[in-house]
Amino acid sequence: MGWVVVVSVLVMTVLSLLRVNVIIAIIIAALSAGLMAGLSVVESIDMLVSGMGGQANTALSYILLGAFAVAISYTGITAILVNYLIRTLTGKKTMMLLAIAGVACLSQNLVPVHIAFIPILIPPLLKLFDEMRMDRRAVAVALTFGLKAPYIMVPAGFGLIFHGILVDGMVQNGSALTKGEAALSMLIPGSGMIVGLLVALFITYRKNRDAVPEAGGTGSIITAPASTKNVTFTKQHLLTIIAIVAALTVQLITENLIAGALTGLILMFLFIAVPFKSGDKVVSDGISMMGTIAFVMLVASGFGTILSETGAVDGLVEVSSGFLGNNKAAIALILLLVGLVVTIGIGSSFGTIPILAALFVPICMAAGFSPMATAVLIGTAGALGDAGSPASDSTLGPTSGLNADGKHNHIWDTCVPTFIHFNIPLILFGWVGSLIL
Repeated sequence: MGWVVVVSVLVMTVLSLLRVNVIIAIIIAALSAGLMAGLSVVESIDMLVSGMGGQANTALSYILLGAFAVAISYTGITAILVNYLIRTLTGKKTMMLLAIAGVACLSQNLVPVHIAFIPILIPPLLKLFDEMRMDRRAVAVALTFGLKAPYIMVPAGFGLIFHGILVDGMVQNGSALTKGEAALSMLIPGSGMIVGLLVALFITYRKNRDAVPEAGGTGSIITAPASTKNVTFTKQHLLTIIAIVAALTVQLITENLIAGALTGLILMFLFIAVPFKSGDKVVSDGISMMGTIAFVMLVASGFGTILSETGAVDGLVEVSSGFLGNNKAAIALILLLVGLVVTIGIGSSFGTIPILAALFVPICMAAGFSPMATAVLIGTAGALGDAGSPASDSTLGPTSGLNADGKHNHIWDTCVPTFIHFNIPLILFGWVGSLIL
């Protein structure tokens, strides 16, 4: 059964590279997996739909985060940041890219809006990118780094959730591990992402490159703000910052994105930072901005359900590890590659961890890996494929902003560059980390 995962993921990847819509590509890949596993077309569709609920929490949180981000932008506070970047970093490509990566990092913990900030911040900068002849692939890599590296290395915000899922998955399958040990172990593979970012910015995409009109089709559903005129800091902006802090606090206490986003959104209206009469527009704009991404995540969850429920993932792990004996180096490498294949198909590192933990822990214990080494393997295998997957929010988010004018292709300008620069070093650093801990 293990070949079902490989073939279905290849189907999705090839269709995506041929520029088939990502939702259609995932559905076809899911149906092909079901058929190869012995299900009928109707049974495959039913399992796909039933599995979509697995990411319902994530999808709803993205919608609310989108509305929260729109509400924040309504106050004009994001224009202050945009104007600052334009004023201080025009002509300084490397510094601009590092600043964008830094802002993306903050979206994972300090201002927990995740990818929802991208369609607000990036479109106003596209004209500047073109004037500077900046390679948009470098921007995509910088954004994906900021969306992914913090949750791998920092146990706060989204990282707190990721590390919690990792620890719970290991404990439930008989391997003791603390959150502190998980955070320490994930610093090694996370360091690989830093190397990948530096290679992309200083070597691969350092040269000038003109954006290609209609490279991404007709453009995304996001429309760049019409104006980024100078905005002075006001009481409204102070109240907005208070709402952001409250959203972060609630999210950290409850470890629930929906609760945090809802808190921030409600406070924006209570503080009248956003007028009540604009409530419908804020929410509808949030849905239009994040709805496509949320739906891709739902369909990807259904795909993941077919792969796991039919036993295809179990079969892949058994086939991959069964003939390796006690060769720890070979076992570690194979498990990481299995994680890469599975996560590219499912598109969610957070959703992949519980599946991989149930399969990896018994194998790692039998092979003599320490709990921290096992954590490196599971955490890295889960994170692998998040960058580079057509169905991942870490790639869909950057494309949603960079393709606002139709000049950025999701697969060739986001997925392929992020796959090369992050998955390769993650495999290398994760593999080494699993052998030295």
